[in-house]
Amino acid sequence: MEALQSLGILNLGWQSVVMLVIAGVMIYLGIGKKVEPYLLVPMGAGVLMANLPLSPISDIEQGGLFAVLARFGVFQFELFPLLIFIGVGAMIDFGPFLERPYTVLLGAAAQFGIFGTFLVAYLLGAGMFGWFDFSLRDAASIGIIGSADGPTSIYVSTLLGSKYAPSIIVAAYSYMALVPIIQPPVMRLLTTKEERAIRMSATHTGKISRRTRILFPILVILVVGLVAPPAIPLIGALMFGNLLRECGVLGSLANTAQTELANIVTILLGLAVGGMMTAMPQTITLTGGETIVMAGFLQPATLMVFALGIVAFALDTAGGVLFGKLLCHLSGRRINPLIGAAGISAFPMSARVVQKEGLKANKYNHLLMHAAGANTAGQIASVVAGGAVLMLISRLA
Repeated sequence: MEALQSLGILNLGWQSVVMLVIAGVMIYLGIGKKVEPYLLVPMGAGVLMANLPLSPISDIEQGGLFAVLARFGVFQFELFPLLIFIGVGAMIDFGPFLERPYTVLLGAAAQFGIFGTFLVAYLLGAGMFGWFDFSLRDAASIGIIGSADGPTSIYVSTLLGSKYAPSIIVAAYSYMALVPIIQPPVMRLLTTKEERAIRMSATHTGKISRRTRILFPILVILVVGLVAPPAIPLIGALMFGNLLRECGVLGSLANTAQTELANIVTILLGLAVGGMMTAMPQTITLTGGETIVMAGFLQPATLMVFALGIVAFALDTAGGVLFGKLLCHLSGRRINPLIGAAGISAFPMSARVVQKEGLKANKYNHLLMHAAGANTAGQIASVVAGGAVLMLISRLA
């Protein structure tokens, strides 16, 4: 009889079945629909293995692989998001941003979703209504979904110790893949067809000197580090990767950062996050004896996290577009307000969405380089915003 009880199929509950279906959907979207396959396939595989009945793979006491990855790569030392940012930095060309420095304002405006969603989550949880089990730290972590940046969401939510960290991470990456669906309705709602049809020069001067490209990441580390010290690890990793790309003497390291390093860490991170997505709550014990309780995935509060993630992306888009409308007015209608939507950090998907919407309104429109400038500015702004959230919450909670 004891042997029969050790069979997984006899311990298969409806919660496990639901999670296994979710795993199948994630793998299908990644392979069948090619929606962020580099993330969804490893995450889906992690969800699949972690939610099989009696699976030891997420059990830290049994030395489970996923538990070890989550403990050391995500919660204990935050290694994975920092290593991924080195790879991201090596991939990004900040040239469009440096040619159009005004786009930094659009990147800043498009972070509105972080603080707007933070406020909503707090009111629903620890604030006025108290309908969900959201502490101040949880609310701040949920708000960071609006950074539209996976590594920043991982770093902030785990550093704040949010029990909804796995759901926050999954929501951030999932909605980044859904940017072509989430953003266009908001963009059309807040602009007129005439505004969307405003033509901007497609000229790419390429006049940014090598010296400027080398000094830029160094200066960004210095400035951001002096303004928002908690953001130093993230911005430092991002800009170090970019320095590898731009210095011109470390080509092999730059290639390694954006290929082998990024690929290996993406696999491990995907498995770790998927392994944390279990139907029932689980506890992760850190080296110092501190424990982190992860909320179960099939709970009303966890589902609300996903709903608030959509709110965050919509508010980001609205903030960027509305500021774009202001710049459009101040510039005498020389700036297309659509490029403000690219101020979120979902690089380069958001810039492509802006180009597509601009072409729908005017087939001669070429907004891609302008949108790319706002998009890369948003990458920096999201990290700064994450550091600001960490500073704020460390003082309040």
